[in-house]
Amino acid sequence: MLIFFSKCLSPGVERLKEMISNKVGHRLDPYIYRAFHSVFGDRGNPNFFTLMGFLATLAASIFIIGDHWIVAGLMIILSGLFDLLDGALARNLGKVTPFGGFLDSVLDRYSDLFLLLAFLIYYLQRGDAAFVILASFASMGTVLISYTRAKAEATRISCNIGLLERAERIILLSAGVLFGCIVPVFWVLAVLTHFTVLQRIYYVWKKLNHS
Repeated sequence: MLIFFSKCLSPGVERLKEMISNKVGHRLDPYIYRAFHSVFGDRGNPNFFTLMGFLATLAASIFIIGDHWIVAGLMIILSGLFDLLDGALARNLGKVTPFGGFLDSVLDRYSDLFLLLAFLIYYLQRGDAAFVILASFASMGTVLISYTRAKAEATRISCNIGLLERAERIILLSAGVLFGCIVPVFWVLAVLTHFTVLQRIYYVWKKLNHS
């Protein structure tokens, strides 16, 4: 039944996802690289900016726990910019490496979970059990999105489809923190992360059964 709903809704949500992802995807590479090159030239290590993005997220997590949410929101945005920059540099400087992709993926998972842990700690301190349950459910979906992709790739299927990939989650979290609407954002995450997992399950099933 769940796969049926995923199949029915996938075309519409994929079009919506494309509208978002195209704004933050490879189309921005030339502009990002041009701005970087005008200041630093051809010198740049993508892995350094991957690490900086992780540290920015770690700082954002600390600011969330400390109830400094505006600063936290700005740090989340900064981490997203570093995430765009490391990929743009790797592609434009010819520095795409297996280790770079591996490091980026691992630190992205750490970044996601540190942010979610920060919200859990913040609301645990305030005794809000309902939000803790909601955030835990969103955390499960976030982990499973990356897990389903990894398992799909283990079967030689590229699986980067789905409504709520990392870029969309970062946009939602930063907006929720900056505009004080984090509870509705977590409701969206709790529902759509699991919907994305279902999309990927259906996609892999279709690939394996129609290959």
